[in-house]
Amino acid sequence: MVPTTQTHTIWSLVLEASVLVKGVMLILLLASLATWFLIAQRSNLFNQAKRALKAFEDQFWSGLELSQLYSSSQDRAGVEQIFRAGYGEFAQLNRHNQGDPDAVMQGVQRAMRVAIAREEERLEQHLPFLATVGSVSPYVGLFGTVWGIMNSFIGLSQVQQATLATVAPGIAEALIATAIGLFAAIPAVVAYNRFSTRSESLLGQYYNFAEEFSAILHRRVHNRAQVAA
Repeated sequence: MVPTTQTHTIWSLVLEASVLVKGVMLILLLASLATWFLIAQRSNLFNQAKRALKAFEDQFWSGLELSQLYSSSQDRAGVEQIFRAGYGEFAQLNRHNQGDPDAVMQGVQRAMRVAIAREEERLEQHLPFLATVGSVSPYVGLFGTVWGIMNSFIGLSQVQQATLATVAPGIAEALIATAIGLFAAIPAVVAYNRFSTRSESLLGQYYNFAEEFSAILHRRVHNRAQVAA
């Protein structure tokens, strides 16, 4: 009679793993699902912010009067919020500090810095989670692997004849934990680096817009002060 050999699949190895290794795999799988959800959500957010920046800058440099642009703009996130914060502060302070242009500009720049800080917080939200998944997942998977291999060798010590077929399934199921850990970590690291770069790029453009806008308001408030003098 020819001995039959038992075939193993990845799914069967996962089902045969110990409770602790299964728990490690489940944690890593949930982390991977959360990572892909955040990748989709953050990608959509950055794409919207980029489109909104281009659309508003085209409108801003079209020659439209700033008061009209302020009236037609909406109070939403992005460069539009920075513009509204700066111009709103400019209009308010310019009424109460007509003789002090420097005080007006200081208030305008302070308001835009606050708006940019809020945008920075919004753009970098959830990025620490991606960084954590990218750095911790391989070690969590390695812990599951070490635990599974340890159990395999403990079981191997209890049999009289040790063969590769005896120990291979246990080692294979342990290595799956490392594979899942890498599957969770690699996209998280790539996404974190990508989104960090895009966030820095957008913030740089926001600061450039704030500086250009400040220059326009600076000329306006000083010209008005000279005319009044």
